[in-house]
Amino acid sequence: MYLLMLSKNKILEIANKKEKFTAKELSVEFGVSRQYLNQLLSGLIADKKILKIGSTRSAFYVSSLYAQKHPDIIPNVFSKKYRNESLEEHMVLMDIEKSFPALMDLPENIHSIFNFAFSEMFNNAIEHSQSKIIGVEIALRNNQFSFIVEDSGVGVFRNIMKNRKLDSEMQAIQDLLKGKTTTMPKSHSGEGIFFTSRSGDKFNLNSFGYQLIVSKDDVEVRRISTIKRGTAVIFEIDIKSDLHLNDIFKKFTDSKGGSDYGFDKTEIRVNLYTAGGIHISRSQARRILSGLEKFKIILLNFDKVPVVGQAFVDEIYRVFQNAHPSIEIKEENMSEGVKFMVTRSKNEAKK
Repeated sequence: MYLLMLSKNKILEIANKKEKFTAKELSVEFGVSRQYLNQLLSGLIADKKILKIGSTRSAFYVSSLYAQKHPDIIPNVFSKKYRNESLEEHMVLMDIEKSFPALMDLPENIHSIFNFAFSEMFNNAIEHSQSKIIGVEIALRNNQFSFIVEDSGVGVFRNIMKNRKLDSEMQAIQDLLKGKTTTMPKSHSGEGIFFTSRSGDKFNLNSFGYQLIVSKDDVEVRRISTIKRGTAVIFEIDIKSDLHLNDIFKKFTDSKGGSDYGFDKTEIRVNLYTAGGIHISRSQARRILSGLEKFKIILLNFDKVPVVGQAFVDEIYRVFQNAHPSIEIKEENMSEGVKFMVTRSKNEAKK
C-alpha cells in the first residue's frame, strides 16, 4: 500500500512544497525500502526534475525550480574517498553526477572531455596504483573546471620504471609522453595519460618528487622537494574552451594513407630527453626513438633545443629511417643550427 502512495509525482509534489528534503525523511514518512526510494530519486535526477546536493549522510534533495531560484545552494566542490574494492569508474561517475549537479550544466564538449579524462585517470588508479583508498575532488570555480584523482600507491613513474626495467623516473616520464606506454599491455593500450594530458588547459601528474606538467604550449618536468606518496592527477579546463574530444584524437591520427583511424601519430618534445639541453650522442637519439616503431608519423618538436650533433641526427634520419622506411618523420620549432644539421643529415642519408 505504501509503495503505491509514493511515486515520482508525489516526490515532486513534496519537493515543490519544501525547500529541501532527505531520503531518510521520505523513507520514514512512507515506510518504503531504500532500494525502491533510490530508484525513484535516481529517475527524477536523470530527468533533471530534482537535484541531489552533497553525498552520503549529509545529502539532501531540492527541486530544479528551487535550485534555479537559489543558485548558491549548488555546491562548487565535490570531494569523496572511495575504497578500492570492486570499484568501477562508470559507477563512480554516476555517483558524482548525482551529487554534483553543476556537472550536468557544463557545455557538451567540456562534459565529454571530463567523462573521458576522469574515467581514464580513475581507472588507472584502480588497476595500477595498488592503493586501498582513491580520493576524488571535482570543482567549478570562476569558469575553471577541475578534477583531482589521488592515491597513496606505488606511484605512476616508479611503476613504469619497474615494469619496463628503466633506469630512472625521468626515463619513465619520457616513455609516458610518447603514448602507447602501459604496464599492462594485455588489457591497456597505454593511450589514457597521453590523450588526457592533451585534452585540457593544464595537466599535472605528481608522484614521489616528480611533476609532469602539460599545458597548451609547453611540457615541463620538475623535481620538487615535497614528496607526494602515490600519484595525484590534477586536470583543469576553462568551461568556455572550444576544445572537442574528436579534434584531440584526430590530431594524432593519420587519416590519410590507408589509416584505420587508430593512434598512429605522436609528438616528441626533444628537449626533455637530456638534462643539459644539448643533443649530440647516438644514445640520446636511441632513447628518443625507443618504442616509436609503433607509429606511422613522428613529429619531433625541437623547441628549446639550441644545437644537435652529427651522431644524434644520423641515428634518427639514416639509421632509424632506413630501418623503418614507412615511418614519416616531421620536425617543428627548429633553430637555424638545428635546421642546418637536420637538413644535412637527411641529404647524407639519401646518398
